[in-house]
Amino acid sequence: MTHSDSPADERSTTNHTALTKQLPHRLITGLILFSLLAVEPAAAQQSAVCNADKLPSMIEGFFQLTTALGIVGLAVVWQANSLIDMFTLSPDQKKGLKRHKRSALKSATVLVVLGPLYTVAGSMMGLPLAQCVNLVPW
Repeated sequence: MTHSDSPADERSTTNHTALTKQLPHRLITGLILFSLLAVEPAAAQQSAVCNADKLPSMIEGFFQLTTALGIVGLAVVWQANSLIDMFTLSPDQKKGLKRHKRSALKSATVLVVLGPLYTVAGSMMGLPLAQCVNLVPW
């Protein structure tokens, strides 16, 4: 066993890999929080979207439509993957299908959670768009 093959080196490589995978997620979270805090001074201004006649209802309808299509898309992908899984023999292909199902579920979860989260967080922060547009899909 050489020095480069020691268990301590493998653990440090694994830790480094885990940290580099978490870095983009933490960076995105930080940017979102920063952008929410940076927008707060603009909340005191009157929103042009709220003053428009039918624009808030159009935004709400578009969000409800895209959320409904995302949920229907999840159901289609889930059923198609289950059907393909019945005829798949290779364990690697089964793992790929399982990953695809998980990815579709995460995407649908983001679609369903994002609107209510913006509505609640935006109204707490006093964002003008959150005052007149309800992005809760139900």
